[in-house]
Amino acid sequence: MRFVAKTLYGLEEVLASELTSLGAENVQVLNRAVAAEGSKSMLYKINYNSRVALSVLLPVAEFSIRNQKDLYDRVVSFDWDQYLDTDRTYAVTAVVNSKLFTHSGYAGLVVKDAVADYFRHLTRKRPSVDQKSPDLLINLHISNEKVTISLDSTVLPLYRRGYRREQGEAPLSEVLAAGIIMLTGWKADTPLVDGMCGSGTIAAEAGLMACNIAPGKFRKSFGFMKWKDYDPALFRSVKFEAEKRERRSPVKIYAGDISADAVRMATINIREAGLTDTVEISERDFFKAPAPVPEGTLINNGYICLQAESHPVEFRKVELLNLKKDKR
Repeated sequence: MRFVAKTLYGLEEVLASELTSLGAENVQVLNRAVAAEGSKSMLYKINYNSRVALSVLLPVAEFSIRNQKDLYDRVVSFDWDQYLDTDRTYAVTAVVNSKLFTHSGYAGLVVKDAVADYFRHLTRKRPSVDQKSPDLLINLHISNEKVTISLDSTVLPLYRRGYRREQGEAPLSEVLAAGIIMLTGWKADTPLVDGMCGSGTIAAEAGLMACNIAPGKFRKSFGFMKWKDYDPALFRSVKFEAEKRERRSPVKIYAGDISADAVRMATINIREAGLTDTVEISERDFFKAPAPVPEGTLINNGYICLQAESHPVEFRKVELLNLKKDKR
């Protein structure tokens, strides 16, 4: 089984390393994505365990087209009853970069109609479209004349962990927070300090890493759970294996913010993540208060200090766009 895990630009290598550690084979770095191979169990594992993947796609058809009619003809001839029944719902998302289609929405509409017509010809009935919570989410990707049709095994993006109950005006994505931490090389071998924690996303993601808690633990559903071939027993075994790796954090994580409201939000989110014994939160001015520990790793919304003393003097800025380093 070949699948494609999508991520943020700049985190491809991090995701590739993560997939390899999970046991995926033939891992290949792409643009904002990583391709790999594995069993159905691996598909479940990535959704449940990956900290930097946004979604996991399962390609089911690849072909070339010369015009818009070719797209309809190829899609309507595909065996959609392998994945969908007339009593289930579906939706189509489209990403198009081709002169053949000037609008992604129109290409998606062509696929939607072709799927409906396939079932209408086969059974005289058709499945309904549900944009909010479909049983099957079909992903259409067209690059020039090449078409890839995939099934989205995630649906609700993986950055939606499920533990965050409160957030500020510009919350940091959980995937971005985890990626920043992983780019530092932190292995829960030193205390970690987030001196400007906001709603606590970096502290929460670091806590999950330190405790070996899978980020999917808090989610109630994944797209593959509505597929015709969903194996509940196999998914239970994936969750059980992840739970066996959980541990008490070997280090303490300190989160602070000058804003009392931010501290309140962070406290709620850390509690929801089950990390109150791992993460210590306080209201403090990062530039005036002494560091909570004499030495450790400091991350402030992308700024990293490897030797934190009373006032850090050297920082490396993680630029996800170009990964350059500079002093501050």
